Amino acid sequence: MKIGTAEPNSTFLTQGLALATVLEAAGIPGPIEVTEARSASIENAESLAAGQIDYGFMAANWIGRALRGEKPFTAPTELRMVAPMNLGPMFFIVPTGSDIRMVEDLRGKRVSVGPATSGTAQHAHCIFGALGIGFDTFTPSYMDFASGGEALRRGEIDAQLQCPIPNRTMDALDASFDLRVLDFAPGGLEKVLAAHPVYGCATMRKGQLRGLTTDSRQPGVRNVLVTHARQPAAEVEAVVRAIVGGAAELERLNALFTGMGELWQPLRTEGAAALSFEGVSLHEGALAAYRGLGLLA
Repeated sequence: MKIGTAEPNSTFLTQGLALATVLEAAGIPGPIEVTEARSASIENAESLAAGQIDYGFMAANWIGRALRGEKPFTAPTELRMVAPMNLGPMFFIVPTGSDIRMVEDLRGKRVSVGPATSGTAQHAHCIFGALGIGFDTFTPSYMDFASGGEALRRGEIDAQLQCPIPNRTMDALDASFDLRVLDFAPGGLEKVLAAHPVYGCATMRKGQLRGLTTDSRQPGVRNVLVTHARQPAAEVEAVVRAIVGGAAELERLNALFTGMGELWQPLRTEGAAALSFEGVSLHEGALAAYRGLGLLA
């Protein structure tokens, strides 16, 4: 079994390693291989279509595009939902001494938005688009998280869009450099959430970063585990049962999974549609698992 994740030290990779540990402990037949993907969500969808991996981590805002074959995808891919993995905040960081106070102040600035083909860059388009900030009103830099962090430290850029914490790259940057998280102007976050229902409101808690002195509300990306429609139902059911049964262990292994159980609760009131993001429905094996576990009527 192969699980597609993302770049070294990324959110997806660290989550994938924890997931592999839990699946192995649950007796899922192995070997279970966690693979890296430089283009994360996009590459994982393409690898699923090609049969090169069995499961892939993706940000929920990409899965509908992959299903429909919309740019940057060149053909439709029969993706199916397996399980939500976390709701993680996406946030902009600046040096502590910066005169930039809010996300809306990034007009005219130099901003690292992640690699050009990455999910992070797509999130930047979504966030700025909802705020009416065109990419032609600032200078985007297309760097991975580590390179962007170093550029911020050297003063070569003014701000960086970061992925959900904890992640090793952000931890290392925060430990060595005085940073501040940007909040939105009044009503700004609400504009982003209204424009992109696939996002949720995620709260960064005071103290999670050295410069985070108060709680901060940010758009949260729903990261999900997906597979292809052709994946055997019995295997997918076993994987979902292992994830639900191993939720506490996943949280112990990786804090990104904190509160994971809350992500399944809407199944009780909204049915299967609660986990059918962007038109991508639950795999039949996942449906069987959630029903069998009493999470879905």
